[in-house]
Amino acid sequence: MPLPVHSDAEVRAWFAEVVVPRREAWLAERSDLLIALLVLEDGWVDQLYVDPGRTGAGVGTLLLDLAKDRRPHGLQLWTFAANVDARRFYERNGFLAVQTTDGANEEGMPDVRYQWTAGALSTGS
Repeated sequence: MPLPVHSDAEVRAWFAEVVVPRREAWLAERSDLLIALLVLEDGWVDQLYVDPGRTGAGVGTLLLDLAKDRRPHGLQLWTFAANVDARRFYERNGFLAVQTTDGANEEGMPDVRYQWTAGALSTGS
């Protein structure tokens, strides 16, 4: 498993200084525990994270549907090419792969840019 790109302190500072004051963030909780996070920036899904023990339960789809409602003119996002489960999830929810990279990013891993346009076919999850 690759080492993290950023320390915990760097991630906390980025959330406090960038995400909370400048982006639109939505949280999903269960029994006072954070189970999922959606961060929107303009027409981008900047982050969609679901606790690994909660995947497949529908919370990711609920947050993605919220993102579509909040950005009805369309959305884009990046995910790693190797994250097959995420790619299937986005494709099931009407996103189309429109670009791939060779890993020229901070993590050094190939990724895929997805795009959703209102009215695009979605089969749901």
